[in-house]
Amino acid sequence: MKTKCGTFILPLLIALNCICKAQDSSQKPYTDEHRPQVHFSPAQHWMNDPNGMVYYNHTYHLFFQYYPKDIVWGPMHWGHAESKDLIHWKQLPIALYPDSLGYIFSGSAVVDSNNTTGFGKNGKIPLVAIFTHHDPKGEKDGTDKFQNQSLAYSLDGGGTWTKYSGNPVLKNPGVRDFRDPKVMWYGPEKKWVMTLATQDHISFYSAPDLKNWKKESEFGIKAGAHGGVWECPDLFPLKMNGKTYWILIVNLNPGGPNGGSATQYFVGNFDGNKFSPLDSNTRWLDYGPDEYAGITWSNTGSRKIFLGWMSNWQYANQVPTKAWRNAATIPRELSLKQSKGQILLVSKPVAELKNIEEKTIVLKQPVVTKSLDLTSKINKLKSRYVLKLSFATLKDYSIRLSNTKGEELLIGYDPAKDEYYIDRTKAGKMDFQKNFSGRFTAPRQSAAKNSDLILVVDKSSVELFADGGLTTMTAIYFPTGDFNNLAVKTTGKLAINNISISGLRSIWK
Repeated sequence: MKTKCGTFILPLLIALNCICKAQDSSQKPYTDEHRPQVHFSPAQHWMNDPNGMVYYNHTYHLFFQYYPKDIVWGPMHWGHAESKDLIHWKQLPIALYPDSLGYIFSGSAVVDSNNTTGFGKNGKIPLVAIFTHHDPKGEKDGTDKFQNQSLAYSLDGGGTWTKYSGNPVLKNPGVRDFRDPKVMWYGPEKKWVMTLATQDHISFYSAPDLKNWKKESEFGIKAGAHGGVWECPDLFPLKMNGKTYWILIVNLNPGGPNGGSATQYFVGNFDGNKFSPLDSNTRWLDYGPDEYAGITWSNTGSRKIFLGWMSNWQYANQVPTKAWRNAATIPRELSLKQSKGQILLVSKPVAELKNIEEKTIVLKQPVVTKSLDLTSKINKLKSRYVLKLSFATLKDYSIRLSNTKGEELLIGYDPAKDEYYIDRTKAGKMDFQKNFSGRFTAPRQSAAKNSDLILVVDKSSVELFADGGLTTMTAIYFPTGDFNNLAVKTTGKLAINNISISGLRSIWK
């Protein structure tokens, strides 16, 4: 039998313990094992899809799927972070909490400059979030109508949010997977266009005011990869040689080129009503195992900046981190290029990454005979650097990141198969999930004789950008000690135009 005193003291002790833990974690933020130092990750707890990415008042807002009570997936909230330069991030209070309509699943945000919603007051421009309400009770009861689209708005530049009293604004017609609205303004017809993931295809809706939606068309039932559910779409224009093309991004889980979740895209035309692809080819934005749910920022003009979740649903809940789990990729600028008879997306790290580069070392015209040891150039960089190589003639090579414990990550090019690869079979901790270990490949998309490679290396991840960004791969790994050794290897003799290595300062104070 509890006394009144015990009833009071026990919760007090629990609260004090929580406060002490919070204080302990805040004293040494972002220094725990495997913590990314140049990528966004939440200070604590679970993160998945980037959401509501919008640029407003010289600030990049990043919302993200967040569970603030554990490091595994749970009832979804919208976490919130902001940046002035796409590199340094400040985590803010949670923007959207679950409510009587359900969890807060993925979506987007826009600047309603013309106040089409009527949310703006006293000259204040509203930011409007469009998201999926996911009703767990409806899902448990077996109905197909447990996902609906809703709105929230902010009149203080994204600091605080108010949910619209008329939610949901787009009710489910009976489609089990009906989610992840990505909304843009379509100027020629003065309307908002919503790109929505609907099970195994995309549905397009339009509205003049973000509230009264009508269905326009569907796309994709017989196009692209269909190894899993379609999720987190995006639609936007890009110009190449003065001509406008429309890009439709569709994330897929499972069914990626190297297993599990991945991001595919289509190149075509959009007339305000329907999307028409140029061809039926399946294109992958990133061939690595660890880029998913990627979309672009709204309100950035002709510049298209992409961000993905740096994990894979095969093992996202099991990776060996403690206070936090999962991170975002480096923001990437997208453009178009014609290669091998196709129009392809090119991905490059945003130019702002240079703002944290330091101690650049350049080796001009080194010749690799079997192996070139670069350990002395990177062993003080704390596993944070950008490595760039350029070749007049592309031949076989491998880049070995390793430590004194015998763990290694291999990255390279195989001319016999004309493909790039990342091999993490010996890169550290593997026992948390059977599908984590592996050698992952990506076809070379360029036919040029010459080549270049950029690697963005962080504490527990590498992002590969080859041939000007025509081929992109992302992979995470969990070594038991920093990869402070670096070598370039080849089977014969390899002439390199130049090698440059730039250290990267941590983005966390």
